[in-house]
Amino acid sequence: MLSRSLAAVPLRLTALAAVLGLAACGSTAPGAAGPSDPAFVLPSGTAAPSASATVSPSAAVSASPTAGPCGIFPASSVWRADVSKLPVHRSSGALVNSIGAGAHMHPDFGSGLWEGAPIGIPVTAVKPGQKTVKVSFEYAGESDKGPYPIPADAKVEGGRGSDGDRHVILYDAAACKVYELYAAYPAGAGWRAGSGAIYDLRSNKLRPAGWTSADAAGLSIFAGLVRYEEVAAGRITHALRITVPRSRNSYVWPARHAASSSSDANLPPMGLRLRLKANVDTSKMPKQARIIAEAMKKYGVIVADNGSPWYLSGAPDDRWSNDALRALKNLQGSDFEAVDTSGLMADKNSGAVRG
Repeated sequence: MLSRSLAAVPLRLTALAAVLGLAACGSTAPGAAGPSDPAFVLPSGTAAPSASATVSPSAAVSASPTAGPCGIFPASSVWRADVSKLPVHRSSGALVNSIGAGAHMHPDFGSGLWEGAPIGIPVTAVKPGQKTVKVSFEYAGESDKGPYPIPADAKVEGGRGSDGDRHVILYDAAACKVYELYAAYPAGAGWRAGSGAIYDLRSNKLRPAGWTSADAAGLSIFAGLVRYEEVAAGRITHALRITVPRSRNSYVWPARHAASSSSDANLPPMGLRLRLKANVDTSKMPKQARIIAEAMKKYGVIVADNGSPWYLSGAPDDRWSNDALRALKNLQGSDFEAVDTSGLMADKNSGAVRG
């Protein structure tokens, strides 16, 4: 039976509160990283931005927006980088073991309902000219002010009456932007949320170092979702989002935020990239599962939040075959390996890869 994991909620809230109260996740690594060790970024001990801070995401270094169809960031984005030939990270075994070498992958999305709500993180398509509303944030110092184009029928993860992560993802294809909220609730004429982020999908801009987003890693949730339209088209061309039971109090490019109080080096940092091993036979999987598995071999998965081990995020759709998706449960942690992405990074403040 497919189910949503709410395990991330207390972990994320506790860790985020601790980070905001004590320090921002620093923008510099404690030491130079070797060629086989991505630059894990540790908290610097500097004060977190307050709700009145004037820092803006526009201050982050990035590639300029590029023309073209609206997809998952530019072709040069790290999200769309082929990681199938990258070297295995030297700590891969320990990292995989900490996530769960014997734990099975769980497709956390599908068709139908679970406990009265669609299964997965829904995406609401924003129509041109949609009226914007004000959103007030609990973590205003690390949220994009907006306003946000939230329609009256905006879909909420878990349903309008849920008490889980309550992500709201708004996709504006005309403007090629995505608006993302965490712990979002209607409030009078507007909304209130824990945190929020706005992404230009034609830009490689990252959030300021140390900033969260609607996700614990400070990354776009939309960018990492498995969506039916992609699978129906025959291929997924970007990395996918997963959760892990415990993470380290550090993050690796392109992540911008940590959500842990542990310094255990065996735990994965936010933003860690892993891939399905090339020798894992996916040929007998049903088509929907096979396309997803092939994407995990080529583009990998990115650690984006605390939760259950190997939970793979996707958008609900009645066209999913839950029976086909269950084939992904045959995969387990030992089928994955962490990869070294340090050679891809041209600028730690941009999501563009070397090229």
